[in-house]
Amino acid sequence: MRKEIAVAVVVLTGFTALTACEQTAMPASTPSPSANVHTTEPPNPTGSANNMGDPSQELDALEQFIVTKLTGSSGVYTNLIETEQSGEAASGHEILSESASLRMLAAVRSGEKERFAEEWALAKQTFDMKGGFSYRYSPKQQKLYPVNAAVDDLRIIRALYEAGDTFRDKQYTEEAAKYGERFYNYNVKNGYMYDFYDENYKKTNTFVTLCYIDLGTMQKLSVSGESRDFLLNNMSVILKDGYLSDEFPFYETRFNYESGTYSSENINTVESLLSILALAEVDQQKSSSINFIKQQVEAGTLYGQYSREGKPLNDIRSTAIYAITAMIGAEIGDDALYRKSIERMNEFRITDAGSSLYGGFGDVASGQAYSFDNLMASLAYVY
Repeated sequence: MRKEIAVAVVVLTGFTALTACEQTAMPASTPSPSANVHTTEPPNPTGSANNMGDPSQELDALEQFIVTKLTGSSGVYTNLIETEQSGEAASGHEILSESASLRMLAAVRSGEKERFAEEWALAKQTFDMKGGFSYRYSPKQQKLYPVNAAVDDLRIIRALYEAGDTFRDKQYTEEAAKYGERFYNYNVKNGYMYDFYDENYKKTNTFVTLCYIDLGTMQKLSVSGESRDFLLNNMSVILKDGYLSDEFPFYETRFNYESGTYSSENINTVESLLSILALAEVDQQKSSSINFIKQQVEAGTLYGQYSREGKPLNDIRSTAIYAITAMIGAEIGDDALYRKSIERMNEFRITDAGSSLYGGFGDVASGQAYSFDNLMASLAYVY
């Protein structure tokens, strides 16, 4: 049965983070509708990076954890530890369209036709609205938030296109085209993409978060070639011009359309890595960024947050960071980067068979396990 759509309390000019991309590695006190990344995850004390050996066994164990411990009837939980689901940030057993999109993409990348069909059916049932896919659903509060997140809508659309190709099913391709056209109609204005569309206010926000700019999927949008090319050119310029420096080859956080300026309180590593991955998917990555990533992955010193000058602001590492560098390695055909990233990522695996988190990625002491870490790891294994 369709959930009642609840009013989301948002301030259109100040609403920022919608998904893990935007708020990764921020302090816990930062207001955000989604607190979906475990940024204090300690290295796994129970074993080494290669202690499970066979990658297929590692993936099987992770899938078992996700399916049996981290998933409910509406989808993957934001966090294994339940809450009242009433805060500004998604928490506990709330469900994110981010998670659904990652599950869909992992299913098609691993060639699992039936699983993909199940994931897509559940995503539609849980998140589909008139103007996009809701970014968040609270089962406990019976709230479907009337706000989408561009990055997650685009990932769903990409997964549908890939499913059409992989499974030779034109229905998925047709659905991808339909939802792509909807995305363009609601999240694009005058050839520029915006982070979200709010169905209650009938408005977008005033900026774009750079890690939302999925150029590879925008290339596939079912709009006129002229409109698509104009959008691609505009967003490509915004993304590439957000480059910080050769000394610190990461990217700005967001671009404000009203002021025409970039802004970043600090540089969150997951956000910049996703921006670099988006560029790599269209063969526009900077060699300076790749070299920096390779050096830091090799040394195990890729931390969660930096100053704009490249000074580490913490010594936190996380599963998601190394999952994304693995994806970058796979995308550019750098097997050494991919393998080393997976090795680093596996340092965070829970390998104690007696633990309730066995097979997954989380914090044994607190019992917390976040969807973004686990789903990014799952995707990295099959990328």
